[in-house]
Amino acid sequence: MTTQILQVEPFDLVVFGGTGDLSYRKLYPALFRRHIEGQLSPGTRIVGVSRQRMSREEFAFAVADALKRFDPAHVMDSDALEAFVALLDYVTVDAGGDAGWADLGTILGDDPARVRAFYLATSPELFGKIANRLSSHQLITPAARVIVEKPIGKDGASAAAINDALGAVFAESQIYRIDHYLGKETVQNLMALRFANALFEPLWNSGHIDHVQITVSESIGVESRAGYYDKSGALRDMVQNHLLQLLCLVAMEPPASLTADAVRDEKRKVLQSLLKVDAGNASERTVRGQYRAGAAFGEAVRGYIDEVGDPDTVTETFVALKLEIENWRWAGVPFYLRTGKRLPERISEIVVVFRKAPHALFPPSAGKVHQTKLVIRLQPDEGIKLWLMIKEPGPGGFRLQHVPLDMSFAEAFGVHAPEAYERLLMDVIRGNATLFMRRDEVESAWAFIDPIRQAWADSKEAPRPYVAGSWGPSASVALIERDGRTWVEDGE
Repeated sequence: MTTQILQVEPFDLVVFGGTGDLSYRKLYPALFRRHIEGQLSPGTRIVGVSRQRMSREEFAFAVADALKRFDPAHVMDSDALEAFVALLDYVTVDAGGDAGWADLGTILGDDPARVRAFYLATSPELFGKIANRLSSHQLITPAARVIVEKPIGKDGASAAAINDALGAVFAESQIYRIDHYLGKETVQNLMALRFANALFEPLWNSGHIDHVQITVSESIGVESRAGYYDKSGALRDMVQNHLLQLLCLVAMEPPASLTADAVRDEKRKVLQSLLKVDAGNASERTVRGQYRAGAAFGEAVRGYIDEVGDPDTVTETFVALKLEIENWRWAGVPFYLRTGKRLPERISEIVVVFRKAPHALFPPSAGKVHQTKLVIRLQPDEGIKLWLMIKEPGPGGFRLQHVPLDMSFAEAFGVHAPEAYERLLMDVIRGNATLFMRRDEVESAWAFIDPIRQAWADSKEAPRPYVAGSWGPSASVALIERDGRTWVEDGE
């Protein structure tokens, strides 16, 4: 099976924070792979921008070195690397002052029809300043777009301030709030699975689904992100954006079309239908934890307190939630979410657990009848498993087995699945905002998260400790098991 690559029109991508870790580790490798696939047209320009003084040649060398470190398999093609480096340029710019902006304008020129995308791979505190400078130096054209990374603020008020600053100079249709989880192939296949197959959508409701689990686990600790993470925590860093967005895609009503606003309208309705979690019920519906010393990758690792160097920190590295959606489709169906660092493995998956068969037809000697489960694996090894009960082959009695219908993307299609940033960057250039968050989505998400944060702050309770390498504090197990359910692990 072959995939048709549609070339995009020549464009300019200006990367603020162009010498930062995100740019070197994710953005340039993503653009390089799109270049190898032939998706970047001749005349495309990628302009790195930062306050660091550097010549174009030095910048090109730094990007090439980053590609060799983070994408060595593709750098084997030296001709492709040379051609990609030729697309690069660099400008030293003071984001808070006026130095360098005229130089950037000279490079970009004044073609109003050419797509011009500004990627703000910087701290959120600079978003408004950069937007203002782009406006005052008349660099925003009708075809311009701005891309901003999460976190969009640290709470609802700060998110509104950032959105106000961006909205003062860009139209909402020009603002692309990126969440790389939405660019994953399996996430988008969730839409196809639900709405392109007659099998699932009639069963996608409280009459047939027992509960839903969403897990995003990381085996690493905070590492070089300690400074940022200690001010953020798992609730802000992962739940407010990644996990809530995945929940929306699972639970939303069929949109009227696949246009950006039609899809985002339905996602926002889910966020607005979530049962409020606050001081009155947070102790029953939330668990927060913080890892202690333990083991990872076969070696001893330090606890979070030691990594950040603050014995008094109460920042959570683990969150588990029991959520409910108050609408006709999902009334009474719990959604269990969990995310954390220093867990046993790196996994992102959605598990839809269907209700038990209404009648116990088979005798106990046949074995336990497990519930049907649909497991959607986002990473690693993207794929979909449908766990069913079948009869064990052979004579000697009737024995049931729980086995998966397993579809691995890599095996089924035999092609490289684009990384999330590859897809999302090309969607920005095409002007397709479907996989990006709209302002009202961001604000609805914060409106749900802020009361949880406040309830935790008011309780004065420290996060529950858990050993690095475990699946989090025991309270997260109790959260789901007191409902007679259990966390699904190893995709079973």
